[in-house]
Amino acid sequence: MTAGTFNDTSTFPDPVYKETVLRPLFDGAKDHHVEGFRLIDRAHLVMLHETGILTIKQARPIAQALEAIDRDVDVGALTYTGEVEDFFFLIEKQLRARLGPDLAGRLHTARSRNDIDHTLFKLGLKHRIDPLLERLVRLAETLASVAERESRTLIVAYTHGQPAQPTVLGHYLSAVLETLLRDIARVEAARDIVDRSPMGAAAITTSGFPIDRDLMAHLLGFSRPLQNSYGCIASVDYITSTYSAIELVFLHLGRFIQDLQFWTSFEVGQIYVPNAFVQISSIMPQKRNPVPIEHMRHLSSQTVGRAQAMLTIMHNTPFTDMNDSEGESQGFGYGAFESGGRVLDLLAALVPALKVDADRVRQNIRRSCITVTELADSLVRLEGLSFREAHEIAADVARSVVAIGGDIASDGYDAFQAAFNRWAGRGTSVTPTQFAEIVSAENFVAVRDRLGGPAPEALSQAIAGYNQEIASFRTRMQSAKSRAETSAQDLRSRFNALLGAR
Repeated sequence: MTAGTFNDTSTFPDPVYKETVLRPLFDGAKDHHVEGFRLIDRAHLVMLHETGILTIKQARPIAQALEAIDRDVDVGALTYTGEVEDFFFLIEKQLRARLGPDLAGRLHTARSRNDIDHTLFKLGLKHRIDPLLERLVRLAETLASVAERESRTLIVAYTHGQPAQPTVLGHYLSAVLETLLRDIARVEAARDIVDRSPMGAAAITTSGFPIDRDLMAHLLGFSRPLQNSYGCIASVDYITSTYSAIELVFLHLGRFIQDLQFWTSFEVGQIYVPNAFVQISSIMPQKRNPVPIEHMRHLSSQTVGRAQAMLTIMHNTPFTDMNDSEGESQGFGYGAFESGGRVLDLLAALVPALKVDADRVRQNIRRSCITVTELADSLVRLEGLSFREAHEIAADVARSVVAIGGDIASDGYDAFQAAFNRWAGRGTSVTPTQFAEIVSAENFVAVRDRLGGPAPEALSQAIAGYNQEIASFRTRMQSAKSRAETSAQDLRSRFNALLGAR
């Protein structure tokens, strides 16, 4: 049955379709993709002329008309009327009004809305990924700087929510930094996937015209074309890789932020947040609420949620060009960059301002006997015991000291002697002075000088390595920026040559 059999007298667009789909898409293009359309039109025109597909007599008036549209059309003031389907056809309508249908229609030679759209979305993502990378690297630099500053500042490390062992703040921050550097590498890898141009794929299979896809990639600031033309319009892994990387960044940072919330609680109190980051209660005058940490936590969760939603949108979609990956989904995903950027800016400002409450840390170390692991280790080395025997002796000492609310260094030696006799069947050669040194937090950290440990030399070497990695990110980011600037300048120069401008 043909469409004519129905005697269909309806006209496009249906009013409800216009308001629920076409208007939001048009407004989204106005908000996010005007500059992308502009660049693609100009680059494509340059390519069509330089490959001989269009003569200078055809290309120059098209270039002049594009320039006039930029000058005359106030995109921000446009209201969607339904006279054209979308922003692409609005520009084509403007060209026809200035050039007539024959000449205006030549700009669309060897391209489709399919490759245009995915190029637009990639340009939009690059425009957001690059500032995100800048923020991430700045945070990495901040963490490295503070880790170095706090390389000898004792803190209590927790496992399962309980005091576990002493370390230094620089060691903890280095662990956060190491994870962040891996996350930056994942974002950088996603950017590399985004940085491949779909232009020239046309609808699906490229074109019979002698187009130059490498030239198009260069003029638009991409590193290279994405090779397979079907993949250009179907393989939305540039979306999934980007939002997967973003999701992991803020999932991981959220764990760090949760630690800050825990450490600033009254009961733990090993981190002090300065007044500049503290809000007071409206009714309880004693309250100091470090609410920026809470805001970072929920904004991180919002970012994870938005990124995860983008992956869900792509799930079980057909491997072809489809609207699920296009305008409205792209606009939705941009919210992850906005909320994530706020977290990174706030975290980079807060971390250097944090202070460790050394008295509270000392108190918590004393109350929890968290240096007894080193007592067990030292007995293995000094007394020749098995670790299990040494562990039992250390456990007895800890129980005895905790029972009297004492300090292991000053109150634990008698309990140690008794436990040693009981488990080893002999007296110990460890003196009271040696015992106090062994169970000190400073000694605990100092002897852990293996690769990745908190001792000064090991930690210093680690931070130096992190700084080298950060410098490498900076070098690659600058290289990408320089390449983009060169491409933009080249496009301006070649387009101006079409205009006949000097």
